[in-house]
Amino acid sequence: MSASSLDIQTLFNLDGKIALVTGGSRGIGRMMAQGLLQAGARVYVTARSADVCEQTATELSQYGACEALPADINDEEARQRLVADIDVRDGRLDILINNAGKAWGDSFENYTAEAFEKVLQLNVTTLFAMTRDCTPLLEKAASARDPARVINIGSIDGLHIPRVHGIGTYAYSASKAAVHHLTRHLAVELGSRHITVNAIAPGFFPSTMTEKIFEHFGDKLASNSLLGRVGEPEDIAGIAIYLSSRAGAYVHGAVIPVDGGTIINHRHT
Repeated sequence: MSASSLDIQTLFNLDGKIALVTGGSRGIGRMMAQGLLQAGARVYVTARSADVCEQTATELSQYGACEALPADINDEEARQRLVADIDVRDGRLDILINNAGKAWGDSFENYTAEAFEKVLQLNVTTLFAMTRDCTPLLEKAASARDPARVINIGSIDGLHIPRVHGIGTYAYSASKAAVHHLTRHLAVELGSRHITVNAIAPGFFPSTMTEKIFEHFGDKLASNSLLGRVGEPEDIAGIAIYLSSRAGAYVHGAVIPVDGGTIINHRHT
């Protein structure tokens, strides 16, 4: 292909694509879902709370075809019903965004094994199971020139050691580091099937999960970024569109920080 033949109008276009965003009812999941819709994709959002999921899908429908498929993806039967539902409706899946996640903060002395296991279950084990279960649908959508896409949501906390005085997020940071490495492992497994697998490592974005941190450390979070601000919806939507579109079709096995340079600024909250 010569440079003169590039079609910039379609480079980031997602017309005709079918996407599933787990944890898509709020926070960065919702931001990414809106971005995919505005780029032309048809988007399913899933989350445990049926009411919130339905409300989000209704609100996002102003940007495109958005439907709610509520499910507790931690539960194997519920997860398989979700995948079967998409199979019946569409017979394929172009984009899977594994965004559903859980965090837990406590002191070192009080951090329980039960809390640790719950975070690892959703953030790592269920992410793997969701990808595995969706792979047949992804393969049906995949081609060498236009691969299907898996986008895992990691965190900058999986790239550095987060420190908030008196509170440790031991399981969360460990789980996100695991997501980054699992992304590379899945990339090796699925690349030959024409499925790209990449991870986004977001910095701080306003969401339900980060609400308390913003309440106590909002000014420091902004100053920790070399750009002097926290993330905005366009920032996370933009990277999701890029990885999902023709523009990102040759990106594979990457972990991409979206944090305004926070992790190279070596500051902690």
